[in-house]
Amino acid sequence: MSSESLLDLAKSRAPADRERLLLAIVDLCDTGDAAEAMSAPPIRALLNSIFLSLVVEAERDIRRRLAEKLATSEWAPPALINVLALDEIEIARPIIAASPLLQDRDLVRLLVEATIEHQIEVARRPQLSETVVSAILCQAEPAVLTALAGNPSAQLGDADMAELVESARQIAALRSPLSRHPKLTAELALRLYLWVGQALRQTLAERFRLDQADLDRMLAAAVRDAHAAVAPDGQGLVVVARDGEREEMESRLTQKLHAAGQLRPGYLVRALREGRLTLFCTALAMLGRFEADHIRRAVDSDRPELLGLACAAVGIDRSVFPTILQLVRQLNGGRPAGGAEGARRAAGAFGPVTPKVAGAAFRQAAITI
Repeated sequence: MSSESLLDLAKSRAPADRERLLLAIVDLCDTGDAAEAMSAPPIRALLNSIFLSLVVEAERDIRRRLAEKLATSEWAPPALINVLALDEIEIARPIIAASPLLQDRDLVRLLVEATIEHQIEVARRPQLSETVVSAILCQAEPAVLTALAGNPSAQLGDADMAELVESARQIAALRSPLSRHPKLTAELALRLYLWVGQALRQTLAERFRLDQADLDRMLAAAVRDAHAAVAPDGQGLVVVARDGEREEMESRLTQKLHAAGQLRPGYLVRALREGRLTLFCTALAMLGRFEADHIRRAVDSDRPELLGLACAAVGIDRSVFPTILQLVRQLNGGRPAGGAEGARRAAGAFGPVTPKVAGAAFRQAAITI
């Protein structure tokens, strides 16, 4: 396209012309000589402004074509790449899979803020770093763990593989990809053998030349352990241990997100929508620098205004709090109690005070719970 044609498109406000201009600029920047010039900071800043203003107005199909064109680009503005990575999954998929401009912090952000489909694509990304692998393991989302297990190029250490194999005890979908994983060791194969079906047992036995006597011995030991782990009241001690492990994993996740600057108030709502009340409490305590026990006691109390103060202190909007209170009550047997009157009092926590004042008020009140 000639410079005159580009100028005509730039002057036009018609949506079709704006979209043609967007794709034309991509083609122009993708040429060999131009791609080198794109590395200059002033030009990159100008391109960033141009692309973002045009993408906002672009139709879905244009954004999809743009994502495909920019998936392997090294000159594209990073802000634009991140916008596309958070777009609808069909648009985001090529960017998440291949863009060299997505950094570890960008991928962790997708794991925290984006949909489960986006998270799965992150787990499938080639050459996934240890940092991102660790974030995936901490979140322990079954579908994302399964995608990670099927990614042979991900930087999984011995401890990471052991954690995936242990998760396969509860998550059946992990078993098949793990049985084929190049980093599965003979020791881990023996553990995985206990939880897989007959076909995968045959695969593992052939791949690792497992001794039949060893397998029989381990199966017998597993049966004995299963019977020994059942408490008199019928509650499985193994399940109790699993809950403790999950709480530890959730604590590690919030610490890593906080250290990376990725722990934000919006994560609290997401944790509740996923039914993870413990994660909500841990994240809220870390965001507000509260005592974790104070948050747990506030959630179990009959004073929802305390939860309101804690949420106001970390920047939760007044309009969002009713949803938070409803979700917490659903997950916590109706607590914090107080009914509609308690909810009204809780809304008062979002009065004309600063988050700092709300935090101080919560700390003072929490002592009396």
